[in-house]
Amino acid sequence: MSETTDIVVIGGGIAGISAAAELATDARVLVLEAEPQMGYHSTGRSAAIYIRNYGNAVLRAINALSEPTLANPEGISDHSLLSPRGELLIASEDEMPKLEAYAAGATGLDRLTGGECAQIVPILRPELIAGAIYERSAQSIDVDRMLQGYARLLKARGGQIVTRARVSSIIRQDGVWHVEVDGTRYTAPTVINAAGAWADEIAALAGIRRMGLQALRRSAALLRLGDEHDVESWPLFGTVAETWYAKPDAGKLMVSPADEDPVDPHDAWVDDMVLAEGLDRYEQAVTVPVTRVDHSWAGLRTFAPDRTPIVGFAPDADGFFWLAGQGGYGVQTAPALAQTTAALIAGRPPALPPATLAALAPSRRFTN
Repeated sequence: MSETTDIVVIGGGIAGISAAAELATDARVLVLEAEPQMGYHSTGRSAAIYIRNYGNAVLRAINALSEPTLANPEGISDHSLLSPRGELLIASEDEMPKLEAYAAGATGLDRLTGGECAQIVPILRPELIAGAIYERSAQSIDVDRMLQGYARLLKARGGQIVTRARVSSIIRQDGVWHVEVDGTRYTAPTVINAAGAWADEIAALAGIRRMGLQALRRSAALLRLGDEHDVESWPLFGTVAETWYAKPDAGKLMVSPADEDPVDPHDAWVDDMVLAEGLDRYEQAVTVPVTRVDHSWAGLRTFAPDRTPIVGFAPDADGFFWLAGQGGYGVQTAPALAQTTAALIAGRPPALPPATLAALAPSRRFTN
């Protein structure tokens, strides 16, 4: 059996679904997702927060472009995908250089003392805090509503999503790509590689040079602090050196060791020792001991060597488009990168400036 379309998107996380929805205004688009549901891996395990100053200069430009869509998601949701949260980054004396590096070039940050931090998050130990920065404009993202909204928009524009569709073969022949899934051949002039941690594997399957992507495991645990703590009023908080961070989650506190252990692409699980060590670092910074973990999980964050996403046509194959390497920024960058992908494929000028587009281009991996 075979099916012909204009664009095949491989990967049904937020990157692939949002790009497909944008592209479906001008083209027939089909999304292939290997798992039984969309967003099964990184998207569904995201910390779900928009932080404009998160990442390098390229990512900060992308974050800024995404914000209007997240705040006013016309066609995706009937109200904002954002809700107030804030981000508080603390530093010990040894970590102050990292605090200054983070603040360089950032906007909308307040400087706080340890005492002021403890007024915002009462369980913090102010005597251990040499300095802190507070980004009041950081906001939580409703990731599920965002993913489902983009999926509805894609379908409303005539696009399709096929789950349990693990790609077994990709061949370029007669000017089009032939993508095999369980005996069904999908044919299209353009393939978008939005396969997350598996993006290099998909490229290799197509005979295209890998980009050196590395999946990194990140763990998290859900803690119950007690009714005496108004957790929902707290911001996301953690060390600027990313030795741990915590975020309110439905009346509980999600704590992560901020681990980045290199792993092969897989359905990630928690390393108990890594989690225990991270919870110990968190526990040393607060006044409330960890007595019980309600739930724990892990996900994958996939980076290029320069920790900048890879977005654009492959330099070594016609019609093969990279949309990968979003790392820990995938949800908040999805609107901007989806719009950029749609513009590049349609031959329109993207909203991002040329220098940013050059920093995203796959060709940079072969010329630097």
